[in-house]
This record gives sequence, C-alpha cells and structure tokens, in this order.
Amino acid sequence: MSFQAYLDKIEEKTAMTPRALLEVARAKGFEGPDTKIGPLAEWLKDEYGVGRGHAMAILHVIKNGPTISDKHVGTTGAHRDASTELWLDGKATNPIS
Repeated sequence: MSFQAYLDKIEEKTAMTPRALLEVARAKGFEGPDTKIGPLAEWLKDEYGVGRGHAMAILHVIKNGPTISDKHVGTTGAHRDASTELWLDGKATNPIS
C-alpha cells in the first residue's frame, strides 16, 4: 500500500482529512521529530481503530512533513505513489486522483 493510500484509508476510518487528524494529534502532543510510534499508534487505535501501518504513515508526516522519497514514484509496485508530495486535504480534492 502506498503512503497516499494509507492516508486515504485513514480518512475513511476517522472521517477526517489527514490534515485535520494531524491537527488533533498535535493538540494531543504528537508533534515534531521526537514523536514515538508506540504512544501515537495506541492513541490512533483506541480513538479511531487505526492500525499500526496507518499510524506509521501519520508518524512520517508528523516527523518529516508531507514529502516522501521518490523511491516508489512512477513504479508499478504495490507501494507506488504518484508524487513525492502527500495530499493531506482529503481524497475528494486530490488533483492527482
């Protein structure tokens, strides 16, 4: 599953865009490069039923912002992404979808 697919699935599970969920996460103290996956994953699971892989995608954005490696961009594998920039404002408004 691609990074973007994880974020899109998070939107389905939480009824929030990834950007809105990131705002909630920041309000809960999940912010910056020192954020740990354990507490973040536990919160997402307890609050929204979101699994660890999805939590890892959110963690990446918390720590690094919406830019990802170009390793899978333009490939045909299961982890392919269309862009190095993740869309955080909801599936319905993604210009690449």
